[in-house]
Amino acid sequence: MSPSDPDLQRTPLHALHLQLGARMVPFAGHLLPVQYPAGLMAEHHHTRTSASLFDVSHMGQLFISGASLALESLMPMDVLGLAVGKQRYGLLLTDEGGIIDDLMFLRLSAPEEGDRLFMVVNGACKAGDIAHLQARIGTQCQIEPQNEPHSERALLALQGPKAVDALARMAPGVEKLVFMTGGEFLVAGLSCIVTRSGYTGEDGYEISVAAQEAQALARALLAQPEVQPAGLGARNSLRLEAGLCLYGNDMDTRATPVEASLAWAIPKVRRTGGARAGGFAGATTVLGQLEGTEPIRKKRVGLVALERIPVREHTELQDTSGQRVGEVTSGLLGPTADVPVAMGYVTPEYAAVGTRINAIVRGKAVPMQVVAMPFVAPRYFRG
Repeated sequence: MSPSDPDLQRTPLHALHLQLGARMVPFAGHLLPVQYPAGLMAEHHHTRTSASLFDVSHMGQLFISGASLALESLMPMDVLGLAVGKQRYGLLLTDEGGIIDDLMFLRLSAPEEGDRLFMVVNGACKAGDIAHLQARIGTQCQIEPQNEPHSERALLALQGPKAVDALARMAPGVEKLVFMTGGEFLVAGLSCIVTRSGYTGEDGYEISVAAQEAQALARALLAQPEVQPAGLGARNSLRLEAGLCLYGNDMDTRATPVEASLAWAIPKVRRTGGARAGGFAGATTVLGQLEGTEPIRKKRVGLVALERIPVREHTELQDTSGQRVGEVTSGLLGPTADVPVAMGYVTPEYAAVGTRINAIVRGKAVPMQVVAMPFVAPRYFRG
């Protein structure tokens, strides 16, 4: 695909991106800004010190009603126990335990009051996710996709330590939210769904708004003194330093939550011995891996290069004797960490923190060490 491909979707902010001088690239079937004139590094550092606005309207947005119990048959999450105004991270699994997608879901109303959830899924996966949900639970609940080609909603992410200052001027009350909470707010007079969450490791918000109002909202946010635009390049470097997975790179249907080092997302209530243990797609494999009765084939780990050589995705990982032990899935020179950082999968015996392995970069063995993630400490606001 090229930026001139007529099949690429334009987000509601496309004209604004061009006006701001963004360099546009194809991504997940959309034409999105990879960076603005300031450049990736400036956008990355501005997000860490102030506030940046990202257009993430390529993401899929859904409203689902009456689906709490049904969703628990597809995900190893506690959906029934989610309180109104709370958000959770979710994993949609195959019957073999592989990850179809990772997502966020926010409870807008209680089960006894309509059981309404707002869900955000990855842009590249949304068509498949919606088809999967419709096929598996569509007769048990109401699923309302807000997807292309006639999108009803846009999604903006305002990220950084000063995001709260900028947004609270426009939407009094958002400062009272804590990490992974949200609700319906008027932002600059526009009706929005706001969550205090994001994909950067920084404090910030994601804001869902009617598509026809997205440009007015973006302009109002960019008029705040703290806020500058940022693109996909900075979004990628920020999320990697935060140790967050990119679907299709760092996880997919070939990895289970345990293998992807995402077992922390599975609550006790869905694990063996819990009140609603099992009963989800892939439960035999996933619970077996948690209990040690099913094999773990590989593990996602964090890696730091011991030489100042960036190690990119698809780079082979070898042990010190030259035997292949895995592959890098994401990697770059961390702008804040100031060292080459990467994530990848290795066989379990090489997954312990402190293990030394080599990345093969243009025929040269670059020494790397397995480290704990994130590479940069998160600064989510927890109250």
